[in-house]
Amino acid sequence: MDADTIAFVNGLTTCFAELHDPRVKERCEHTLLDILAITLLAVLCGADDWPEVELFGRKRDEWLRSFLSLPNGIPSHDTFRRVFGLLERQQFATCLFQWTQALHKATDGKVIAIDGKTLRRSHRKKSGLGALHLVTAWATKSGLTLGQVACAEKSNEITAIPELLKLLNIKGCTITIDAMGCQKEIAAQIRDQKGHYVLGLKGNQSGLEEDMLQLLEKDIETELGLEVPVSKDRIHVTNETGHGRVEQRTCRAIEIPADHPQRLKWKGLCTLMALTCCRIVGDRETWETRLYISSLKPKAKALADAIRQHWSIENTQHWSLDVTFGEDVRRQQDRNGAANLASVRRLALCLLRQEKTNKRGLKNKRLECALDPKYLLNVLANAKI
Repeated sequence: MDADTIAFVNGLTTCFAELHDPRVKERCEHTLLDILAITLLAVLCGADDWPEVELFGRKRDEWLRSFLSLPNGIPSHDTFRRVFGLLERQQFATCLFQWTQALHKATDGKVIAIDGKTLRRSHRKKSGLGALHLVTAWATKSGLTLGQVACAEKSNEITAIPELLKLLNIKGCTITIDAMGCQKEIAAQIRDQKGHYVLGLKGNQSGLEEDMLQLLEKDIETELGLEVPVSKDRIHVTNETGHGRVEQRTCRAIEIPADHPQRLKWKGLCTLMALTCCRIVGDRETWETRLYISSLKPKAKALADAIRQHWSIENTQHWSLDVTFGEDVRRQQDRNGAANLASVRRLALCLLRQEKTNKRGLKNKRLECALDPKYLLNVLANAKI
């Protein structure tokens, strides 16, 4: 075995040392490590469901035997499905993302976006089973998934976010969450864990939106009465042209007075930010203003950058999972199995994005992994912990 292969096997062994194997030991024909390793390798090479994982194993049997034990050959697709359905999904995700958390520390990422994604074909209409919803922490700078928590319905995202935060070291990081996560308890937990927050604001908090709108109106009125320009720290404007549209974004950062009653309710609350977007497409012009609250100082450019980075989880991770990995079209109703395979997809996405020699996109990278074991090992070299 070469150094990259040894590092991959050692890394996998280290990560899953504490993972509970729910099977009856005397009845097991395949080791858990073999099943996990084949699945990750297969997903990197383009496999998107259990029959394809089995097919990969059978076509790469000789190569896999050079570093895996495989006492009874390649497991069947039913074995892969059954084992992944038995693994406790939170423990599995925690073990799996040790790799990406180690890479995150090396890249010194500062903004972590938390957002949910629904696996749309994981529902079972006849029995009333809703689609599986996953809440993910995404390091925006490095493009790494740092953690994942599954919940049954999107309304449970509020309870899933605190569980996800417990898995992360967020000291010195900025956590961005949309309006669903704008909760006093979540803000307090982020500050208790030595992080900062930028939270989207809508009418889901009684009185908060009204108070912040009053602050915004007062700030605009004060600005109109000034004879000198407003500080660049307070207002940041960007202009973009592309895809047939012209877009101007104006970010206004307002320091919330120390004696404001909302500062007593929200731990660390310091700044209100208003992001106004003017979009021109052809002859049509639209305006939209979104409000955010933050524990950061009122520096408009830094806050605007954090919000812009937040949307990378939608535009980069979620889009790639649906388009490249076909996640939304996969019909998988087993809760543990669907959540665990989704975790493997997210790790595979991270590892593929870290590999920089192939410039032709994720789909091309997966094809090259399937065709060239040396390239596959090069991708896995990023998995060292």
